[in-house]
Amino acid sequence: MADYTITELAAEPYFDLELLMSTSQESRIGGDMMDRISAAWDRWLPHTHARQIEGRGVSYLLVWLDETVEDEVDDAWEDTPSEAFMFNALAQVMCMGMVHALVPEVEDAGCAPAPRPTETLARALDEAGVPYTGAGEPGLSRRYAVVTHFPFKGGCEICTLQANCPKAGGAGGPHTVTLPGFE
Repeated sequence: MADYTITELAAEPYFDLELLMSTSQESRIGGDMMDRISAAWDRWLPHTHARQIEGRGVSYLLVWLDETVEDEVDDAWEDTPSEAFMFNALAQVMCMGMVHALVPEVEDAGCAPAPRPTETLARALDEAGVPYTGAGEPGLSRRYAVVTHFPFKGGCEICTLQANCPKAGGAGGPHTVTLPGFE
């Protein structure tokens, strides 16, 4: 018997134009590109997934886009790199939109801290179809995927990627605090 449970969650991301602009580092998106982005959003919604993983007294949120989205972005790189760049940003925004819908504090913190890989979490991720890329490594096998604590437990200071995080190297370092009871 597994020492974890996986529960499907309903999480439809909202289209966050500001996050898309920031992620793509664009200051303007033309009408033609906006139409293609909008169509991709609609095509990709059925390929979004969210699960709650509970095990050993800890709960996690796993969100991901399936291989259909990855394939479409890859195909776009072959045809139109500028469109592929925007599609890549859109896929990232979809993942974060699901995270923001389920754990709103992540939006305020600016990041979804990666939990320390454990055997229990690794087995659950594998069963969900989004395994770690390597034993004891925090990277996930799906290109557009996020695993974080659920509910919110804190920001940068609890993230297993802290030492290698590009945000942590920025001015001021971590910008969040650990919530009482989650030390």
